[in-house]
Amino acid sequence: MFKAVLFDLDGTLLNIDMAYFLQKYFARMQKMAAEAGYSDTTGLVEQVFKSTGVMISDRNPEYSNEEIFMRDFFSNWRYPEKDFREFFERFYEREFPFLEPYCKPFAGVPEMMEKLFDQDLKIVIATNAVFPLTALQQRINWAGVGHFDYDLITSYEIMHFCKPHQEYYQEVAEVIGIKPEECLMVGNDVGEDLPAGKIGMKTFLVEDMLIDQGAGLRPDWRGKLSDLFSFMEKI
Repeated sequence: MFKAVLFDLDGTLLNIDMAYFLQKYFARMQKMAAEAGYSDTTGLVEQVFKSTGVMISDRNPEYSNEEIFMRDFFSNWRYPEKDFREFFERFYEREFPFLEPYCKPFAGVPEMMEKLFDQDLKIVIATNAVFPLTALQQRINWAGVGHFDYDLITSYEIMHFCKPHQEYYQEVAEVIGIKPEECLMVGNDVGEDLPAGKIGMKTFLVEDMLIDQGAGLRPDWRGKLSDLFSFMEKI
């Protein structure tokens, strides 16, 4: 039926309230910055938000999402680039693991993934490409599915587009070498995940942690995680 299945991560494979999680995320980042002697911790959060917005909006295929983020960030941040690149690396290594208590795995997801990997399918973690691979891998681990050999994890180091742009989904299809119409995109966000259907991918909307901003898009299938598990048994 399909040759590839793409999974959103947050709210789909991992039980996480991203609004609450990001509050804790930035609180730890500010704490680490203050301990390192950086005084403008509020400005740091504001600039990360701004540069992330620039990265999401950018559709230039010549630069990775990481390059777009870093170029905008360091164009507007007064501290040396070398020092702050090391700061970000230390943050994900030292502080990010402390965020695990603010999320939990969904029961049944590891078992579903185990069955899918027994089939001749390409499996993609198609989360929005706004985080480095280390932050994604840690959250995949927290979901209980970090031990699988995915064909692609859409980190900001390697992707050139973000959701909800159609180019993001086209790039995923090109990287894994599968036609869009042979892919299934599974996610919980109407506005970010269902645009995959615009390039011919089929879509399954997971309703357990549904995000619906009224984008007017309709999935091919929808239901709770239990429905998804039953659906995956049939493919």
